[in-house]
Amino acid sequence: MSNIVLNTDLPIGQKLGTGKVRDLYELDGDLLLVTSDRISAFDVVMAEGIPGKGEVLTSVSCFWFDYLADIIPNHLISADLSSMPDIPGEHLAMLQGRSMRCHKAEPMPVEWVVRGYLTGSGWKDYQRDGAVSGVELPSGLQHASKFDEPILTPSNKAETGHDEPISYAQVEDLVGKELAAQGRDAALALYAKGRDYAAERGIVIADTKFEFGMLNGKMILIDECLTPDSSRFWPAEEVRPGGTPTSFDKQVLRNYLADQDWNREPPAPALPDEVVAKTAQTYQDIRSKLLS
Repeated sequence: MSNIVLNTDLPIGQKLGTGKVRDLYELDGDLLLVTSDRISAFDVVMAEGIPGKGEVLTSVSCFWFDYLADIIPNHLISADLSSMPDIPGEHLAMLQGRSMRCHKAEPMPVEWVVRGYLTGSGWKDYQRDGAVSGVELPSGLQHASKFDEPILTPSNKAETGHDEPISYAQVEDLVGKELAAQGRDAALALYAKGRDYAAERGIVIADTKFEFGMLNGKMILIDECLTPDSSRFWPAEEVRPGGTPTSFDKQVLRNYLADQDWNREPPAPALPDEVVAKTAQTYQDIRSKLLS
């Protein structure tokens, strides 16, 4: 695998930073988000990449940014880099398909997690407390039970380490009541419209996260949107209370790592070719189902 899809350290503009998956550059006041093929699990980046993953995440995000733009503006300017003279031609072939030129917004210190079904860490919380991130839920729910209405369970944006769940009151303390309400309403509306679209294609969006930023005094949607990295997708025919639906995301990777003698601290165990290939196919499958 070409190292360039794992580390896009390129002489284009000014490199601002490297995240778990994306590398960020500044170009003439805009941002260039380059989505690598890196993959993380349990907040640890694997040494191996997932072929094609960056292109899947970029194309899926671009679709949703367009489809959901009537709910809230987003940061996407263009994903067609060929007409941008400030991107050197020798890098276009590698960057095209995995990059988005975006408005430079000020990120808000909150991840807006929306849950439509009881699963993941929410299921563990519910079994222990009868609530998810402080949101009280009816008794008797099972794994993969659908909520009567989706719930918002925000988390903070940790500079290092793991993001931590926070209450809505804490969100208000962080960003103010007006922006908290705006973010809550936008996140729930984005989820609802995305959920309905996916349902028409036989896909359940069990949960997802959104990130917002401020641009010229207005809130906009940033980062990625309803991708396999930020969302949990299930085949609709497998979803029933008490069931364990197949996940169209990195669950294959998580399952493999869960069986290893690993303390979830770097470095991660080496990934067998079979796990890499199955994970890559899962990403391709969900893109095909969503964008067909």
